[in-house]
Amino acid sequence: MLSRRDFLFHSGGGLGGIVLASLLGADRLFADTPTRADGGLHHKPKAKRVVQLFMAGGASHVDLFDFKPELVKQHGKEANFGEHVEAFQNGLGPWLKPVWDFKPYGKCAKPLGEVVAPLGDVVDEMAFVHNMVGKTGVHSQGTLLQTTGFNRPGFPGMGCWASYGLGSMNQNLPTFVVLPDHRGLASNGTKNWDSAFLPAQHQGAAIYPGTKTPIEDLFPDERAKFITRASDKAGIDLLAQLNRVHADTRAGDERLDARIKSYELAAKMQLAAPEALDISKETARTLKLYGLDHGKGTFDKEINRVEETDYFARKCLVARRLLERGVRFVQIWSGNDNGFPRRNWDSHEDVKRDHGPLAYGMARGAAALIADLKRHGLLEDTIVLWTTEFGRMPSSQGGKGRDHNPYCFTNWLAGGGVKGGVSHGPSDDFGYKPADRKNPTEVYDVHATILHLLGIDHTKLTVRHNGIDRRLTDVHGHVINELIG
Repeated sequence: MLSRRDFLFHSGGGLGGIVLASLLGADRLFADTPTRADGGLHHKPKAKRVVQLFMAGGASHVDLFDFKPELVKQHGKEANFGEHVEAFQNGLGPWLKPVWDFKPYGKCAKPLGEVVAPLGDVVDEMAFVHNMVGKTGVHSQGTLLQTTGFNRPGFPGMGCWASYGLGSMNQNLPTFVVLPDHRGLASNGTKNWDSAFLPAQHQGAAIYPGTKTPIEDLFPDERAKFITRASDKAGIDLLAQLNRVHADTRAGDERLDARIKSYELAAKMQLAAPEALDISKETARTLKLYGLDHGKGTFDKEINRVEETDYFARKCLVARRLLERGVRFVQIWSGNDNGFPRRNWDSHEDVKRDHGPLAYGMARGAAALIADLKRHGLLEDTIVLWTTEFGRMPSSQGGKGRDHNPYCFTNWLAGGGVKGGVSHGPSDDFGYKPADRKNPTEVYDVHATILHLLGIDHTKLTVRHNGIDRRLTDVHGHVINELIG
């Protein structure tokens, strides 16, 4: 009987051979790379990376991106939908015109609400999808549908699938990084980026830029003065050794392998992560682009626009730094599930009050991110996706608010092979439902399109789980060819 170490040596040249094979596979240097979850591609990709911007709470398409002149004409009149409407909170008051004026931007003359005017500088890079439909008006289910492709828990996030299907582009940082809202998590919490039945190393790693501890437990507690860098490394090495001994007797338990990899990655991140998160060495030009040049004590307390810009744009700048260092998928969240005062997009009471700061901060950060990626030569192979769990109704709720609208909302994309300056799939005259109700766009279509741009056939990236070949797009989805440049 050969020992495990002898077997590895005779079959693969020892541990060094395994490491070499891993590096060769990561760099796609094998002559025949299979189309499986080890870095294989089904066709030539247009993109390598993805940034997903998620607006938690339900952002209002009719106030930000989807201009409806008919709403302006009918403002204040009784809303007549021509059918029975199942509203979440009975928000079926009179028609409510956009709370901000719209005007055209860019060569494509795309109308945008004035609160997201910063996006006008990059609107020719963007493709809007105005006939998105969901399956529910419930926040938790709608959020899971957008993040995982299913409206119930227990399924991997899109970033997990990207990590599983394509692997890592770096050795020192996670493949999938999540930048949550600093005030708290959105509906479902960490389930939105959990790996579920995929190997655990593909789950998202949460990082909080700008906080005292951006990455929890990466370094020893400051009160533990007796812990040195050497002893910390020795402890990590010992844990890894014990876990390997444990794993030798439990072949096939992927959780143990993931735990070992997490310790190894944590050790590498102690050097790489602080540098990646440090924006102090960015140029004055870059900080100004992101709106991070205001200094302290200049926050506009009335509407918090500068404060929100600081929060969201900082995450966008960190995202660019992570992407250029080999992180494949970055998810940025705006909005939390912590109730009042509202700092999310669930604007039942007052759209202008609640959306205003968030929308401006988002627009400033997202516009800077697109421009900065282009300046660094990264936009051409990085997809930027903006989404939310559903839209808001064109009718009013309580005079100033809007109810949930899962029947129609907007997504937009930029970069990574996406055709810029276009709008796909119009909504009806009021933004209530798609103009063509028989051919809406669903999240499966967006996910299928993103995987296609990454070089993956969404029908072939599957994992057998509980007797079913599971995939990100379930049994649905088609590539939106009209969005591909």
